[in-house]
Amino acid sequence: GLTPKIEYEGSKGEKAIPWQNSWGLTTRTIGVMVMVHSDNQGLVLPPRVAPLQVVIIPINLKKELYDAQVATCHEIAKSLEAAGVRVRVDDRDNYNPGWKYNYWELKGIPLRVELGPKDYEKQQVRLVRRDNNEKADVPWSIVSQHVALTLVKMQHEMLAKATAERDANLCRVTKWEQFVPALALGKLCLTPFCDELEEEENVKTRSKAEALAMSGEEGEDERCATSVAAKTLCIPYDQPPGPLPPCFATGKPAKAWVLWGRSY
Repeated sequence: GLTPKIEYEGSKGEKAIPWQNSWGLTTRTIGVMVMVHSDNQGLVLPPRVAPLQVVIIPINLKKELYDAQVATCHEIAKSLEAAGVRVRVDDRDNYNPGWKYNYWELKGIPLRVELGPKDYEKQQVRLVRRDNNEKADVPWSIVSQHVALTLVKMQHEMLAKATAERDANLCRVTKWEQFVPALALGKLCLTPFCDELEEEENVKTRSKAEALAMSGEEGEDERCATSVAAKTLCIPYDQPPGPLPPCFATGKPAKAWVLWGRSY
């Protein structure tokens, strides 16, 4: 707070200088979101953060019916917009439906709405989820309600899936002998730690040496050495209940459970 001369008034009326920090949180969370949810077809965006939540695609090669389908697509889009859904109609006539499907899948749009000639006759649309390719045929009369519910369901299910995958790769380690092998399997390690800066550096050095020895890559370039070294991620607010075991690395009294991982 010194350089920009920021001050605040303390509880006793005194002037105080705040602590400031920058974690680069925005870019990191975007990167994690892309890494966790996406697949080989491209982006998979959670509905709450997707700039565009729904794309509507009319499907027909017959011009006489296609115009009516496009008009219906825009009517459906208006009803979705009225329900607070971010939606677009892809009525470009210079691309075929397959090309459009691929285009919007790459961009991670959560929900695709298709209106083909048979759908038009039945006064329904087909909904296709981006995250699991689940399909549902929905009457025009309830499209806006069904889409809104589907987006909420997608959000919850994507979060639950990601949380389960994270928890499956989180292990509690109390002995050094378990630490580097767990990291080598791509695990996050929750350990009791003495929380001393010197010992943190020792953990990085020891874990790097042991990991390189395990993989037979001693003497490899610095990028490889850096990526296999353990690093502290955070001290979780939610600490495991019960007595705290000794530090996993030194045997000293531990101060907290600390989460470790690797750079990739």
